[in-house]
Amino acid sequence: MRDGTTPAKARRPTMVDVAAKAGVSRALVSLVFRNQPGASDATRQRVRQAADELGYQPDSAARLLARGRSRTLGVVLTVHQPFDADLVEGIYPEAERLGYDVLLSASAPGRDETKAVEALLSHRCEAVIMLGPTSEHRFFTELGQRTVAVVVGRRVPGAHVDSVHTADTVGVRQAIDYLVELGHREIVHVDGGKGPGAADRRRAYRGAMRRHKLEARVIPGAYHEDAGMAAGRLLLSEERLPSAVLAGNDRCAVGLMHALGRAGLELPKDISVVGYDDSNMSHLSYIDLTTVRQDANRIAEHAVRRAVTRLEDDNAEPTETVLDPKLVVRGTTGPPRAPRDVDIS
Repeated sequence: MRDGTTPAKARRPTMVDVAAKAGVSRALVSLVFRNQPGASDATRQRVRQAADELGYQPDSAARLLARGRSRTLGVVLTVHQPFDADLVEGIYPEAERLGYDVLLSASAPGRDETKAVEALLSHRCEAVIMLGPTSEHRFFTELGQRTVAVVVGRRVPGAHVDSVHTADTVGVRQAIDYLVELGHREIVHVDGGKGPGAADRRRAYRGAMRRHKLEARVIPGAYHEDAGMAAGRLLLSEERLPSAVLAGNDRCAVGLMHALGRAGLELPKDISVVGYDDSNMSHLSYIDLTTVRQDANRIAEHAVRRAVTRLEDDNAEPTETVLDPKLVVRGTTGPPRAPRDVDIS
């Protein structure tokens, strides 16, 4: 202002203002915004229209905190994991349906899962949902003693936390059975290292290969493209390629495909590749990846429901929820070609 004074900050509209504009009582406005019975549809519409015109937003956080509740679920995810993003997309609508907000906290280089969890708890999240965590078992035991916690993507036997995961043994068996039916006999597994579910998938692969009386070979890997590319370079350095590869997850499979493609090999003409997750990237037309589908929406819904069940029922005990996977066949798999030496010259 020219006279040096500061303009007064506009007063935030209140519930009383909405009531006056709509011509109803403050108590009735409160009922409308709490979605409680006692107001007709016409009245609800009038109240919400008045609120919109005034720019009123109910301070739900303050109201809940006053009651000792935040009704907020904290979610820990890993940066750059597409499947975690798919899970988050499913968490939001289910949490909203049950009357909860969601707060995200990412683990990344320099910010481990402990820091990610502590940030959520400091913001008064009532429960923590951890997507594909890699922490030691002791961490979950301690976390389960502090708050309601749900672990997604791995088993945590003995810890006082819920877990929701896919039956990895079933998914891997489906993939191996399918490849064997196509005629493949030399099937390599690039594993997920210490990633969530990697040990179960590794054991399932070995078990499936034994059942078919085939020789198993595991190449150490991880759940990212660099690991897949490294595995691809290793295979290309050998005298003969396997006819098929089961990757630890879709990201690993994409890295493997990239290395093979740069060497001039064609999928599935020269080699078949199967991923795991059915993340959004696997659907892309230029990837078209055969993969084991984990239903992200179902997993997310179960994770949210388990957290809410335990928050609203003090007698509810943690449970393990195991969902069935499904093999999704796309363009990276086909019958094996006749054995031949690798020629990448």
